[in-house]
Amino acid sequence: SVAACLGDRVVWRLSEARRAQAEQVLPMVQSVLDEVGLALAEFDAIAFGRGPGSFTGVRLAASVAQGLAFGAALPVLPVSTLATVALAALRRVPAAGGVLACNDARMNEVYWCPYARDRDDLPLQAGPESVGPAAMVDLPEGVRRGSGALWIGAGRGFLAQPSLGSRLTVLGETLADLPPAAEAMLPLARRDFAAGGALPAREAVPVYVRDDVARPVSHP
Repeated sequence: SVAACLGDRVVWRLSEARRAQAEQVLPMVQSVLDEVGLALAEFDAIAFGRGPGSFTGVRLAASVAQGLAFGAALPVLPVSTLATVALAALRRVPAAGGVLACNDARMNEVYWCPYARDRDDLPLQAGPESVGPAAMVDLPEGVRRGSGALWIGAGRGFLAQPSLGSRLTVLGETLADLPPAAEAMLPLARRDFAAGGALPAREAVPVYVRDDVARPVSHP
């Protein structure tokens, strides 16, 4: 997915293709630029989904953002894919005070992180980004007790691991159809940019959370 933001105007493209992401992303970028009528160098920064997510997808997002940023002499803004899902959920359910964002991590595991709604209706991280089997997923203690604001679940981790919804019964509802789309990254990127969070292009690096998939094996 690709999106551009100019003031209140947002232009975006989304493709659910499982293959050929590398071949699609640059034409999608050009399509968005053509619609807004600006060159890339006229923007303030380039945001990208830094993960966690599939290794291929996260590396692709970081490398494309880095290449474009170097070419246009722009800084980058790494945005959490989990926070992106959380924002999409908060938009869809205005009554929700918090979101447990949960994305599919494959290998029978999920990525997850809790977020509270802040005063600007944006997600505020309320715990660490984690990865593991569905049985490990938990909510902040106050939410587990069922006190305070309405909390909901969001993300395709709930599709991959249906036991999550049935186990975390304190969640008011579950939005399992929300991908970490670029359009929902924009408000988070603007918040970080305003707070001075823009980084040099060389620092456009992925965040995997799961860093121990491959281990060296010694042989006698």
